[in-house]
Amino acid sequence: MKILVTGGLGFIGSHTVVELQNEGFEVIIVDNLSNTSLDVLDGISNITGKIPAFEKLDLREKDKVQEFFRRHVDIVGVIHFAASKAVGESVEDPLLYYENNINTLVYILQELQRKQEASLIFSSSCTVYGQAEIMPITEGASIQPAMSPYGNTKQIGEEIITDTTKVTNINAILLRYFNPIGSHPSAEIGELPLGVPQNLVPFITQTGFGLRKELAVYGDDYPTPDGTAVRDYIHVVDLAKAHVIALQRLLNKKNLEKVETFNLGTGTGSSVLEVIQAFEKVSGQKLPYKIVGRREGDITSAYANTSKANNVLGWKAKSTLEEAMASAWKWELKVRKAQ
Repeated sequence: MKILVTGGLGFIGSHTVVELQNEGFEVIIVDNLSNTSLDVLDGISNITGKIPAFEKLDLREKDKVQEFFRRHVDIVGVIHFAASKAVGESVEDPLLYYENNINTLVYILQELQRKQEASLIFSSSCTVYGQAEIMPITEGASIQPAMSPYGNTKQIGEEIITDTTKVTNINAILLRYFNPIGSHPSAEIGELPLGVPQNLVPFITQTGFGLRKELAVYGDDYPTPDGTAVRDYIHVVDLAKAHVIALQRLLNKKNLEKVETFNLGTGTGSSVLEVIQAFEKVSGQKLPYKIVGRREGDITSAYANTSKANNVLGWKAKSTLEEAMASAWKWELKVRKAQ
């Protein structure tokens, strides 16, 4: 079965491609290389023994999306990762996010609706909940007003998919993930953002290596045990495996509704300072950091109730925070030594 993975050379996408190939799927990746490099293909190949098909494509170009699907009529499923994903950047450049995250989804759905049947896994986010009123967050939690344009694009994306599945033969699963971290245990692939990292863990590991002077901790006055923001950090390999399970659910027609939604997290919240402490433990070194003001668009706390994914999908996160941090540090060391 041929599966299209958009953004498949990115952080989560590349790890999911590995898991798909390990399960025997034929994978074709499209990526515009805006936040990754072709070297990731080598990493995937080194792990799986197989180089996935790849086409450089900007999904914002509608005519090229149409032409791609005309050439690949045998695609039976799409896992859609391709999107801009930084909360802070989305506040500064909202139109980039609306174009990149909404238009691309629409163009893909327009092609999938031409098929007799199609399966879509959508890379959503816990940001759709905004600042949830009750922790841990269940899939039934009310959708609060988005705290950032990025969060809004995920809310809108879910609505577009839900409306489209009502009148087409597309079946979809929305995976709302919390905070993916870590890398493949082989250290062949991992999180390597271009430029200054927007996410906490790569900034920590780059600071630990000496690439950054110090880590900025945005706010220590949140109503949390140590004053820093709390998130649910999930190992990217656990996350990738969930995408394969979700895809198999759709392809085997096990889904109970046209659109199903699942939270993907560990079920445990960790503060920024706890993540720093986990890094210091696995790396054996102190991390330089300073407390600065809160960042616009950030919420206080978010961690998942994962019982639905555990019971319905039969999936559960296995790795601890320390294991995830150790894998992220192993990847950082390998990357820097190779440069």
